[in-house]
Amino acid sequence: MIMTDNKHKFGDLVMTQGTSDYFQSGSNFEEQLSLLKDKIRELFNLKNVNFLFGSGTSSGAIPTMSELYTSLSFTAEEKEMETEFKSIAAKCESNLEKCLTVMYAARTHYQGIEITVKEQQENIESWLKLYEAMIDKVEKHIFNSINIGFDKDNHNKVLGYYKTFYQKLALRTKDNSRIRVFTTNNDLFSETALDALNIHYINGFSGGLHKYFNPAIFNYTWSKRMDTSIDKYEPVENMVYLYKIHGSVNWRESHNQTNNYFEIEEVVPSETTPNGSVLIYPTPTKQDKSLGSPYVDLFREFQNKLLEPHSVLFVIGYSFSDRHVNDIIYRALATNSTINVVIFGSKPKIEEKKTKPIFFIDDKRIFTISGIEYNDEDKKDKKGTINYFDYIVNNLLPNLDTFQKEENVLNRFVESLKIETKDENR
Repeated sequence: MIMTDNKHKFGDLVMTQGTSDYFQSGSNFEEQLSLLKDKIRELFNLKNVNFLFGSGTSSGAIPTMSELYTSLSFTAEEKEMETEFKSIAAKCESNLEKCLTVMYAARTHYQGIEITVKEQQENIESWLKLYEAMIDKVEKHIFNSINIGFDKDNHNKVLGYYKTFYQKLALRTKDNSRIRVFTTNNDLFSETALDALNIHYINGFSGGLHKYFNPAIFNYTWSKRMDTSIDKYEPVENMVYLYKIHGSVNWRESHNQTNNYFEIEEVVPSETTPNGSVLIYPTPTKQDKSLGSPYVDLFREFQNKLLEPHSVLFVIGYSFSDRHVNDIIYRALATNSTINVVIFGSKPKIEEKKTKPIFFIDDKRIFTISGIEYNDEDKKDKKGTINYFDYIVNNLLPNLDTFQKEENVLNRFVESLKIETKDENR
């Protein structure tokens, strides 16, 4: 007889510390899951808690690169562009990132050619115009796929995971620093979730009607006055630092402001447009783009925070495909003896050892977590993938009940007030 009640859990859980198995041989899934939760709770009590989000945290709402390639279409008037793009794609194994890299290189090539013969010059200009149009089309396609309106069920489902994440983790004791979320994602899931929960967040922008980037803001915190008779303050509990290290769909270049060195403006979602956007598009050349403003400042913050003593970095939905991000993590492990890195993801194949060495290093500060939980003993009915964002936020992260109870009280009051107001207006 198969046991399916809530008292029993079935699954396969893999957790390593360095290159060694974290669990004792002979332990069952329930025991392993309990030990995993205890370890996460222990690490969460460290002074400095950091998260690195990759595209996997928005999976299900934001299309993958292969899905973006498949959904890219051309009109009848773009026949020449389509032919050239398919020629590039055939050589790039239909990989949109590699296609963009080839197009960037071709554009740079044609921009650098100087020919005095008029017929040849016209030919060069024609090719340059074609590649500029292709790049513009692909970048707009990516931008519009990221810039979602949260009007679909799959959007709100993923948004719910983000809400659960921040609701559980935003409240920390005043003795510990606020949590920091570094993300390579360009979407607005974090901001939308934080706004919905009334959680304060600092993302590097300041101002009133117009918000401009200023990295000094990351040194600020929200505080409350504890004693009206003296200047005594302490940080508010529900606050988050958000670092979008590859930019955001609602960031754009602006030359209107006069009192800020950084010409990057944050706009409301209704004003987002691919024109003038400063996000880093997903190509292998993004390491070079990360050296410019504001990204050099964001990566400096990432590096500095990982060098702080007694820190932990939880890595979720990130594939370790960005060398410039990986280098900062490796540098932190090489120089900060008190940092721990927890990677939610399965160990890659041995062929990827050169590009993803962190999974093959025997360092007790590095943990990897992956696996599947099932609803039945025969493992035919899958409940969830342990290293996926939804399972992590719903089953593994510590639950800060105090904040959740306070939030429920506030939500019930607001809903009751709305109902009473409607009744009075009838």
